[in-house]
Amino acid sequence: MSMNVLVFGAHPDDADLGVGGILAKLGAADYKVCIADLTAGEMASRGTVEERRKEAQEAAERLGVETRVCLELPDGNVANVESQRQQVLACIRQFQPTYIIAPMTPDRHPDHGAAHALIRDANFLAGLPKIETGHPPHRANRLFYYHPYHSIGEAPTFVVDISETYTQKVDALKAFASQLHNPNYAGAETYVSSKAFWEAIEIRARYWGQRIGVVYGEPLYTDLPLGVNLPWLT
Repeated sequence: MSMNVLVFGAHPDDADLGVGGILAKLGAADYKVCIADLTAGEMASRGTVEERRKEAQEAAERLGVETRVCLELPDGNVANVESQRQQVLACIRQFQPTYIIAPMTPDRHPDHGAAHALIRDANFLAGLPKIETGHPPHRANRLFYYHPYHSIGEAPTFVVDISETYTQKVDALKAFASQLHNPNYAGAETYVSSKAFWEAIEIRARYWGQRIGVVYGEPLYTDLPLGVNLPWLT
């Protein structure tokens, strides 16, 4: 199964929070996109694994994402170790992506930072033919990185205009009824479920949009230079 873009999140709502507008934009442009959640989010203070699984699938549908899978790695214990690299590289080989989007480091959640190194290394190893799995060797051409909600560290490599898909992103995030701000859900109050966190989603999108002269934006990072064809001024 060949995908244009494989997007990894450490937890079921990471990709939607960090690059939901980009994913909706890719879907509208007929890119084949898969979200791979490393964990089922079983350590979350709110919601059950089954609730989160249903929410994640609903969010993916609202974003126009073709496929969403969960690798069932241990929530709270994501690590760049051989057993987890094998699972991630098997996923990369299964979906054969041209591009990968993965969590950026540093990040306040240990799983996010661990996922960054895990996915980077697994992508390299996925291209080695002497590692045998059920699918042929494959290495994505390019890796891009995102912060799920906090922009920590160096400035992003570039910012994507998501002004046309921001509303679609918000609609997708509302599917995470057990996790994000929802006064009707009877669960423990957490930072992510707070009204302040929900309002900060728009604040961040407006901040990055303002930096490139549009209404809403999402930042991405990469460790390789980007080529630009002239004329590039519009």
